[in-house]
Amino acid sequence: MDGINPARSPADLRLERRIFAVSHGRDLTPEERETLERIRPPRTYPVRPAARAYDGPIAMLPVAQLYVRDVPDLSPPEGKDLLQVLWCPFDHPIMPRTLLAWRSAAAVTDVLDTPPEPPAVQFDGYLPEPCVLEPEQITEYPDHLELSEELREQLQQWSVPQAAEEDLDPDTYYDCVLSNAPGWKVGGWPAWNSTDPSPQPCSACGTRMEVLMTIATFEEGDDAGNSWSPHPHPGAGPYPGHRGYNATGVQIGSGYRQHLFVCPAEPEHPHIELMT
Repeated sequence: MDGINPARSPADLRLERRIFAVSHGRDLTPEERETLERIRPPRTYPVRPAARAYDGPIAMLPVAQLYVRDVPDLSPPEGKDLLQVLWCPFDHPIMPRTLLAWRSAAAVTDVLDTPPEPPAVQFDGYLPEPCVLEPEQITEYPDHLELSEELREQLQQWSVPQAAEEDLDPDTYYDCVLSNAPGWKVGGWPAWNSTDPSPQPCSACGTRMEVLMTIATFEEGDDAGNSWSPHPHPGAGPYPGHRGYNATGVQIGSGYRQHLFVCPAEPEHPHIELMT
Protein backbone atom coordinates (compact mmCIF):
# COMPACT_ATOMS: atom_id res chain seq x y z
CA MET A 1 0.00 0.00 0.00
CA ASP A 2 1.22 3.51 -0.77
CA GLY A 3 -0.05 5.22 2.38
CA ILE A 4 -1.99 7.78 0.30
CA ASN A 5 -4.68 5.82 -1.51
CA PRO A 6 -6.55 3.72 1.06
CA ALA A 7 -7.38 0.23 -0.12
CA ARG A 8 -11.09 -0.61 -0.34
CA SER A 9 -13.04 -3.83 -0.42
CA PRO A 10 -14.35 -5.15 -3.77
CA ALA A 11 -17.92 -4.97 -2.37
CA ASP A 12 -17.56 -1.26 -1.56
CA LEU A 13 -16.10 -0.48 -4.98
CA ARG A 14 -18.96 -2.28 -6.74
CA LEU A 15 -21.52 -0.43 -4.58
CA GLU A 16 -19.88 2.91 -5.45
CA ARG A 17 -20.05 2.11 -9.16
CA ARG A 18 -23.74 1.17 -8.91
CA ILE A 19 -24.55 4.46 -7.16
CA PHE A 20 -22.75 6.49 -9.83
CA ALA A 21 -24.51 4.51 -12.58
CA VAL A 22 -28.07 4.90 -11.26
CA SER A 23 -27.55 8.59 -10.35
CA HIS A 24 -26.17 9.58 -13.76
CA GLY A 25 -27.86 12.80 -14.88
CA ARG A 26 -29.31 13.71 -11.49
CA ASP A 27 -28.17 14.87 -8.05
CA LEU A 28 -27.22 12.30 -5.46
CA THR A 29 -29.80 11.55 -2.79
CA PRO A 30 -28.86 12.12 0.87
CA GLU A 31 -28.72 8.36 1.35
CA GLU A 32 -26.39 7.95 -1.63
CA ARG A 33 -24.11 10.74 -0.37
CA GLU A 34 -23.99 9.13 3.06
CA THR A 35 -23.07 5.77 1.56
CA LEU A 36 -20.34 7.30 -0.63
CA GLU A 37 -18.84 9.15 2.33
CA ARG A 38 -18.73 5.88 4.24
CA ILE A 39 -16.97 4.18 1.34
CA ARG A 40 -14.67 7.11 0.59
CA PRO A 41 -14.45 9.52 3.55
CA PRO A 42 -13.43 13.13 2.80
CA ARG A 43 -9.67 13.55 3.05
CA THR A 44 -8.11 15.64 5.76
CA TYR A 45 -4.75 17.26 5.12
CA PRO A 46 -1.92 16.76 5.59
CA VAL A 47 -2.14 13.11 4.59
CA ARG A 48 -0.14 10.93 6.92
CA PRO A 49 1.29 7.76 5.35
CA ALA A 50 -0.37 4.68 6.73
CA ALA A 51 -0.14 1.01 5.97
CA ARG A 52 -2.16 -2.02 6.84
CA ALA A 53 -0.85 -5.52 6.66
CA TYR A 54 -2.98 -8.49 5.66
CA ASP A 55 -1.97 -11.76 7.20
CA GLY A 56 -1.69 -14.77 4.92
CA PRO A 57 -2.08 -15.03 1.15
CA ILE A 58 -4.36 -12.61 -0.73
CA ALA A 59 -6.67 -13.95 -3.43
CA MET A 60 -5.95 -12.72 -6.95
CA LEU A 61 -8.68 -11.14 -9.09
CA PRO A 62 -9.83 -12.64 -12.42
CA VAL A 63 -8.97 -10.43 -15.39
CA ALA A 64 -9.76 -12.52 -18.48
CA GLN A 65 -10.82 -16.03 -19.47
CA LEU A 66 -10.12 -16.94 -23.08
CA TYR A 67 -10.94 -20.13 -25.00
CA VAL A 68 -9.01 -21.24 -28.08
CA ARG A 69 -12.33 -21.90 -29.82
CA ASP A 70 -13.05 -18.15 -29.59
CA VAL A 71 -9.50 -16.86 -30.05
CA PRO A 72 -7.64 -19.27 -32.38
CA ASP A 73 -4.43 -17.19 -32.30
CA LEU A 74 -3.82 -17.92 -28.60
CA SER A 75 -1.20 -20.62 -29.37
CA PRO A 76 -1.53 -22.47 -26.04
CA PRO A 77 0.76 -25.22 -24.73
CA GLU A 78 -0.03 -28.70 -26.02
CA GLY A 79 -3.22 -30.14 -24.54
CA LYS A 80 -4.49 -26.75 -23.25
CA ASP A 81 -7.41 -24.82 -24.69
CA LEU A 82 -8.16 -22.29 -21.95
CA LEU A 83 -6.23 -19.29 -20.65
CA GLN A 84 -7.13 -17.65 -17.36
CA VAL A 85 -5.45 -14.34 -16.52
CA LEU A 86 -5.45 -13.16 -12.89
CA TRP A 87 -3.70 -10.34 -11.09
CA CYS A 88 -2.83 -9.09 -7.64
CA PRO A 89 -4.98 -6.09 -6.62
CA PHE A 90 -1.89 -4.17 -5.43
CA ASP A 91 0.96 -2.40 -7.21
CA HIS A 92 4.16 -4.33 -8.08
CA PRO A 93 5.27 -1.50 -8.17
CA ILE A 94 3.46 0.47 -10.93
CA MET A 95 0.92 -2.08 -12.13
CA PRO A 96 -0.64 -5.33 -10.94
CA ARG A 97 1.43 -8.52 -11.14
CA THR A 98 -0.28 -11.07 -13.38
CA LEU A 99 -0.62 -14.85 -13.37
CA LEU A 100 -1.21 -16.84 -16.57
CA ALA A 101 -2.96 -20.17 -16.03
CA TRP A 102 -3.11 -22.42 -19.11
CA ARG A 103 -5.68 -25.16 -18.58
CA SER A 104 -7.78 -27.79 -20.29
CA ALA A 105 -11.43 -26.71 -20.21
CA ALA A 106 -12.59 -30.32 -19.98
CA ALA A 107 -10.55 -30.77 -16.78
CA VAL A 108 -12.25 -27.85 -15.02
CA THR A 109 -15.09 -29.65 -13.25
CA ASP A 110 -15.13 -28.12 -9.78
CA VAL A 111 -16.39 -24.56 -10.38
CA LEU A 112 -16.92 -22.36 -7.32
CA ASP A 113 -20.23 -20.49 -7.09
CA THR A 114 -18.46 -17.71 -5.18
CA PRO A 115 -14.75 -17.41 -6.01
CA PRO A 116 -12.49 -16.06 -3.25
CA GLU A 117 -11.80 -12.33 -3.28
CA PRO A 118 -9.08 -10.23 -1.68
CA PRO A 119 -10.00 -8.26 1.45
CA ALA A 120 -9.05 -4.99 -0.27
CA VAL A 121 -8.04 -3.46 -3.61
CA GLN A 122 -5.40 -0.74 -3.78
CA PHE A 123 -6.93 1.25 -6.68
CA ASP A 124 -10.44 1.33 -8.15
CA GLY A 125 -9.03 0.48 -11.57
CA TYR A 126 -7.64 -2.81 -10.31
CA LEU A 127 -11.14 -4.28 -9.85
CA PRO A 128 -12.32 -5.39 -13.33
CA GLU A 129 -15.99 -5.00 -14.18
CA PRO A 130 -17.48 -8.29 -15.51
CA CYS A 131 -17.86 -8.22 -19.30
CA VAL A 132 -18.80 -10.68 -22.02
CA LEU A 133 -16.29 -10.84 -24.86
CA GLU A 134 -17.26 -10.67 -28.51
CA PRO A 135 -13.94 -11.40 -30.28
CA GLU A 136 -13.29 -9.60 -33.56
CA GLN A 137 -10.26 -10.36 -35.71
CA ILE A 138 -8.52 -7.33 -37.19
CA THR A 139 -5.29 -6.48 -39.02
CA GLU A 140 -2.89 -3.95 -37.53
CA TYR A 141 0.71 -2.97 -38.24
CA PRO A 142 3.83 -2.23 -36.16
CA ASP A 143 4.38 1.12 -34.49
CA HIS A 144 6.28 3.50 -36.81
CA LEU A 145 9.24 3.32 -34.42
CA GLU A 146 9.67 -0.36 -35.33
CA LEU A 147 9.90 0.40 -39.07
CA SER A 148 12.98 1.24 -41.11
CA GLU A 149 13.73 4.90 -41.82
CA GLU A 150 13.07 4.32 -45.54
CA LEU A 151 9.65 2.82 -44.89
CA ARG A 152 8.78 5.63 -42.48
CA GLU A 153 9.55 8.19 -45.18
CA GLN A 154 7.35 6.33 -47.67
CA LEU A 155 4.51 6.21 -45.15
CA GLN A 156 4.88 9.92 -44.45
CA GLN A 157 4.44 10.75 -48.15
CA TRP A 158 1.53 8.33 -48.52
CA SER A 159 -0.21 9.68 -45.40
CA VAL A 160 -0.51 13.29 -46.58
CA PRO A 161 -3.46 12.82 -48.98
CA GLN A 162 -4.99 10.06 -46.83
CA ALA A 163 -4.93 12.25 -43.72
CA ALA A 164 -6.36 15.23 -45.62
CA GLU A 165 -9.41 13.18 -46.58
CA GLU A 166 -10.13 12.44 -42.92
CA ASP A 167 -8.99 15.82 -41.56
CA LEU A 168 -6.22 14.25 -39.49
CA ASP A 169 -2.58 15.16 -38.86
CA PRO A 170 -0.40 13.42 -41.50
CA ASP A 171 2.45 13.11 -38.96
CA THR A 172 0.32 10.85 -36.75
CA TYR A 173 -2.06 9.36 -39.32
CA TYR A 174 -0.32 5.98 -39.60
CA ASP A 175 -0.04 5.44 -35.84
CA CYS A 176 -3.58 6.60 -35.10
CA VAL A 177 -5.45 4.92 -37.93
CA LEU A 178 -3.46 1.88 -39.06
CA SER A 179 -0.59 0.79 -36.88
CA ASN A 180 -1.89 -0.15 -33.47
CA ALA A 181 -5.43 -0.83 -32.36
CA PRO A 182 -6.26 0.54 -28.91
CA GLY A 183 -8.19 -1.48 -26.35
CA TRP A 184 -7.94 -5.02 -25.01
CA LYS A 185 -6.58 -7.51 -27.52
CA VAL A 186 -4.83 -10.84 -27.95
CA GLY A 187 -1.70 -10.87 -30.09
CA GLY A 188 -0.96 -8.01 -32.44
CA TRP A 189 1.74 -5.42 -31.96
CA PRO A 190 2.74 -3.53 -28.81
CA ALA A 191 2.15 0.21 -28.52
CA TRP A 192 5.19 2.37 -27.74
CA ASN A 193 3.47 5.48 -26.43
CA SER A 194 5.67 6.14 -23.40
CA THR A 195 8.91 4.30 -24.19
CA ASP A 196 11.04 3.34 -27.19
CA PRO A 197 10.72 -0.15 -28.66
CA SER A 198 12.88 -2.71 -26.91
CA PRO A 199 13.29 -6.46 -27.52
CA GLN A 200 11.93 -8.62 -24.71
CA PRO A 201 14.03 -11.83 -24.50
CA CYS A 202 12.71 -14.88 -22.68
CA SER A 203 14.51 -15.28 -19.35
CA ALA A 204 14.46 -19.07 -19.74
CA CYS A 205 15.67 -19.61 -23.31
CA GLY A 206 16.49 -16.22 -24.82
CA THR A 207 13.82 -16.37 -27.54
CA ARG A 208 12.40 -12.98 -28.47
CA MET A 209 9.03 -12.76 -26.75
CA GLU A 210 5.75 -11.76 -28.42
CA VAL A 211 2.67 -9.98 -27.14
CA LEU A 212 0.15 -12.45 -25.76
CA MET A 213 -2.39 -9.93 -24.54
CA THR A 214 -2.89 -6.21 -24.02
CA ILE A 215 -4.88 -4.97 -21.02
CA ALA A 216 -5.92 -1.42 -21.83
CA THR A 217 -7.54 1.43 -19.96
CA PHE A 218 -9.56 2.58 -22.98
CA GLU A 219 -11.11 0.86 -25.98
CA GLU A 220 -10.48 3.78 -28.31
CA GLY A 221 -7.85 6.48 -28.70
CA ASP A 222 -8.16 10.24 -28.60
CA ASP A 223 -6.90 10.92 -32.13
CA ALA A 224 -8.04 7.95 -34.20
CA GLY A 225 -11.44 9.23 -35.25
CA ASN A 226 -13.71 6.26 -35.76
CA SER A 227 -11.01 3.96 -37.11
CA TRP A 228 -10.77 1.72 -34.04
CA SER A 229 -14.07 2.47 -32.29
CA PRO A 230 -15.94 -0.60 -31.00
CA HIS A 231 -18.98 -1.33 -33.17
CA PRO A 232 -21.67 -0.87 -32.14
CA HIS A 233 -20.36 1.72 -29.68
CA PRO A 234 -21.83 0.70 -26.31
CA GLY A 235 -21.50 4.06 -24.55
CA ALA A 236 -19.67 5.26 -21.45
CA GLY A 237 -17.78 3.25 -18.89
CA PRO A 238 -19.16 1.98 -15.59
CA TYR A 239 -17.91 4.87 -13.47
CA PRO A 240 -17.21 8.60 -13.95
CA GLY A 241 -13.96 10.46 -14.33
CA HIS A 242 -12.63 8.52 -17.32
CA ARG A 243 -12.41 9.69 -20.90
CA GLY A 244 -13.27 7.30 -23.69
CA TYR A 245 -15.02 3.97 -23.59
CA ASN A 246 -14.04 1.91 -20.54
CA ALA A 247 -16.44 -1.00 -20.06
CA THR A 248 -14.02 -3.07 -17.96
CA GLY A 249 -13.43 -0.39 -15.32
CA VAL A 250 -9.70 -1.15 -15.48
CA GLN A 251 -7.14 1.65 -15.32
CA ILE A 252 -3.43 1.05 -15.95
CA GLY A 253 -1.34 3.89 -14.57
CA SER A 254 -2.89 7.20 -15.58
CA GLY A 255 -4.47 5.71 -18.71
CA TYR A 256 -1.91 3.38 -20.25
CA ARG A 257 -1.80 -0.27 -21.40
CA GLN A 258 -0.25 -3.34 -19.85
CA HIS A 259 1.32 -5.72 -22.38
CA LEU A 260 1.88 -9.35 -21.42
CA PHE A 261 4.76 -10.87 -23.41
CA VAL A 262 5.20 -14.65 -23.67
CA CYS A 263 7.78 -16.95 -25.19
CA PRO A 264 6.57 -18.29 -28.58
CA ALA A 265 8.80 -21.35 -28.17
CA GLU A 266 7.28 -22.30 -24.81
CA PRO A 267 4.19 -20.35 -23.60
CA GLU A 268 4.65 -21.59 -20.04
CA HIS A 269 8.06 -19.97 -19.65
CA PRO A 270 7.95 -16.91 -17.32
CA HIS A 271 6.13 -14.04 -18.99
CA ILE A 272 6.98 -10.32 -18.94
CA GLU A 273 4.75 -7.34 -18.11
CA LEU A 274 5.34 -3.93 -19.67
CA MET A 275 3.34 -0.71 -19.33
CA THR A 276 3.29 1.65 -22.31
